[in-house]
Amino acid sequence: MFSPKTRILVVDDFTSMRKVTIQVLQQLGFSNFIEAGEGNIAWNVLINVKPTVELVICDWNMPNCSGIDLLKKMKADERFQHLPFIMSTTRNEKAHVLEALKFGADNFIIKPFTLEVIEKKMEQLWQKTNQP
Repeated sequence: MFSPKTRILVVDDFTSMRKVTIQVLQQLGFSNFIEAGEGNIAWNVLINVKPTVELVICDWNMPNCSGIDLLKKMKADERFQHLPFIMSTTRNEKAHVLEALKFGADNFIIKPFTLEVIEKKMEQLWQKTNQP
C-alpha cells in the first residue's frame, strides 16, 4: 500500500468534498495533503510544489479546467505521465468511466464513496503501479 507520508493532491471545486476526501484518507493513515479547487490550480501545484505530488485524486466536473482536462495535460507532460491519478465523480455511466480510463486515469471513484471503496481503489492502484 502507499506510504502514510504519500503526498496526495486532492482536487475538487467543493471545499466540503475535499475535506470529506481528506478525512477518509486520514482514517486510512495518510497525512500529507495539498488541496486545489480546480484543474488550473492543481496544475500549478504539480509544476511548482516541492517535494512533488505522488498521487492525485481529482473530481471530474469543475469550472475552468475539468478533471479530464487536467488528466490530459498531465499525460501529455513527461514529468507527470506516470503520476497515479484517481478520477472521482458523481457520474456513474460506463461511458464516463471508459473515457477517464482512455485518457489515462488509473482508477475511478463514484461519489458518494465509503472508506472501504477508497481503500480498495488505492490498493488496486498500488498493485497496478508497483508490478515488476
